[in-house]
Amino acid sequence: MSMWSYYVLLCCWSERELCSDGVCTSRARPHVVVPSGCGRMSSVKRIDRSGTLTDQTVRRLHRAILAGELEPGVCYSATALGEQLGVSRTPVREAALQLERMGLVTIERNRGVRILPATLEHLLQGFELRLMLELPLVERAVQEATDAERLAVDQVYERFGEAAAHGDDRATLHADRDFHTALLRGAHNDRALTALEDLRTMVLVSGVGTVPTSRSAEECFADHAEVYGAWQRRDAAETRTALGAHIVNTASLLIRQESRRRPEFVENSDGREIDAAERLGWLVI
Repeated sequence: MSMWSYYVLLCCWSERELCSDGVCTSRARPHVVVPSGCGRMSSVKRIDRSGTLTDQTVRRLHRAILAGELEPGVCYSATALGEQLGVSRTPVREAALQLERMGLVTIERNRGVRILPATLEHLLQGFELRLMLELPLVERAVQEATDAERLAVDQVYERFGEAAAHGDDRATLHADRDFHTALLRGAHNDRALTALEDLRTMVLVSGVGTVPTSRSAEECFADHAEVYGAWQRRDAAETRTALGAHIVNTASLLIRQESRRRPEFVENSDGREIDAAERLGWLVI
């Protein structure tokens, strides 16, 4: 988001005022009425006043969303959230703007902040964006990475393997993320890395992950072997192809997994079963 866009959003805030009475009501959706307390959330701890209040508020709310303590579909007032954090409504409003940009919430005029549930289309669009960004970036990184950046990839990949070998699902998922970041850092585009971090957050917020439901930690690690091998050989085209296949495979596993528990993930708008490879294939040709 450009600085001008951010300024416009702030100036227009009065048109999208967060509810201040602690209650978010809706005739159309009475089930989302939230009491003043909004529930106590362990991840939403009081701000310690060091650093930027807005940045800290973003981190606290972000953590609560990932932990499921701020529930998808529920509207929370700025006043109630601010009381739990020990800050005024202003940092909450500013944090909400950033969370909205990340695709985690929507700001409803005179009502509050609604946590967005993940939809199949959101996930598919997220994977499309990952392919659009990661494939050209990794191709460039193979060609441009410094010796120090290449060493960092080797070190992260080694930690990835160790976490998988120990069956540590959480550490494996973190190592998976770190491996992708290390690979792409050699492209020297920090803004792209930030955008990709937001996309990964969107998937985490959806509450879905392939490890350990659809594959083991070791299988997740093995799915990166061809990417790493091509990277070591400094073959830019092969690395791009391997990474594309890996991302499409991950998308397919996630959608197949979620289709078993979420009916809306089974069929698309024309009644056909969702095929992630078909949907994403045009980006990996």
